[in-house]
Amino acid sequence: MSKFVLPLVVFLALVAVFVVGLTKDPSRIPSPLLQHPAPQFELPSLADPDVLVGSATYANQMVLVNIWATWCPGCRQEHDYLLELASESVIPIFGLNWRDNRADALNWIEVLGDPYIASAFDMDGRVGIDWGAYGAPETFLVDKNGIVIHKHIAPLTREIWQRDFVPLIAAAEGTP
Repeated sequence: MSKFVLPLVVFLALVAVFVVGLTKDPSRIPSPLLQHPAPQFELPSLADPDVLVGSATYANQMVLVNIWATWCPGCRQEHDYLLELASESVIPIFGLNWRDNRADALNWIEVLGDPYIASAFDMDGRVGIDWGAYGAPETFLVDKNGIVIHKHIAPLTREIWQRDFVPLIAAAEGTP
């Protein structure tokens, strides 16, 4: 009988772990960057490799940093909403084109439109890793002090924007 107790206990523990895991929202993976300074970086611009884009480009302002790539289906899914958000001039959006092909990314922006103030080109993925990116798309809200106050994994939608980002922006700006 005792030879069955240990496997049963292990099995029940695994079931408990899976049940708890299934009740969690996969887009709410905790980030070690939350409430910490955003990573400092400087990369060539997607549009012009002779121009550098990085954390100094958006210093002292609240911004979205959106990690995107042409190989990412979720990035295509959120792109129209990013264009809409950019047209509303609510917050500057900076792109981090991650592990992509420059020509493909430039074509994407030309054909689909460009919601970004600027996009940094992170061909080797080093900066995306510094941001703790698991994949793309990922969107970070950075306050004017350079602190990451929110991370969203998955395509951004109006519903998510209203629910998760708008209250944080209002709180950071001191408005109700």
